[in-house]
Amino acid sequence: MNEKKMRKNRWQTVIFLLIIIVLTYLSAAITSFNFVDGLATIPKAIGWMFSNLMVTQETLDKLPTILEKLAETTFMSIAATTIAAVVSLFLGVFGSKVTKVNNFLSVFARFIASVSRNIPVVAWALVLLISFGQNSVTGFLALFVGTVGFLTRAFIESIDEASQSSVEALTATGSTYFQIVGKAVIPQCLPQMISWVLFMVETNIRNATLVGILTGTGIGYTFDMYYKMLNYNVVALVTLCIVITVIVVDLMSNYVRKVIL
Repeated sequence: MNEKKMRKNRWQTVIFLLIIIVLTYLSAAITSFNFVDGLATIPKAIGWMFSNLMVTQETLDKLPTILEKLAETTFMSIAATTIAAVVSLFLGVFGSKVTKVNNFLSVFARFIASVSRNIPVVAWALVLLISFGQNSVTGFLALFVGTVGFLTRAFIESIDEASQSSVEALTATGSTYFQIVGKAVIPQCLPQMISWVLFMVETNIRNATLVGILTGTGIGYTFDMYYKMLNYNVVALVTLCIVITVIVVDLMSNYVRKVIL
């Protein structure tokens, strides 16, 4: 029986790999992509990066301006994430099967999460750009909407996994709905929720760079401006600052996760 199952798994793996190979070949054929030519350009690309993307002394004079824009982008990302987390908390409570008030609110919360989450942040930025124009409000709203969708879904799943025993105990004592949510559900889910919020802060700092290119704000606009001016030395400095910021935020998030989990 085990041998037959192992043979079946091997055949499934072989078929899966064959499908991947065929799809890869068809994709390359349709797009006229040549793998050999692509690999051959890698050494040239690396050489170009080392010769052009170098931070010079003259470039460092622009560091204060870059850091100012980077701080603007970072704080906008944090603000969008934290405000979205508050909204997502209510939607998560209403959408969870453990704490739902009624079926209508549950379906509505899950619908909001599905729509917001499945549309990329860049697409939200393009849609909002038509209404609000190129300003920081557009970038904030794009990050906010995308974050609401992701966090609502994450919070619903976290609340669904909460232990039912404490909920049943408080229900038996005649506690109100808000007492049950506040004292039985949220304390259990809070570490996971904080972890998801920290994850979205990291993600939004990365997304904000791309959103800034579209909305003409923050570090994304600075990157785009110097890139179009072909000033690759400043582009290298901007990229380096973004990478360092993301790494620092990631290290801080990992430390907080270790403390709370």
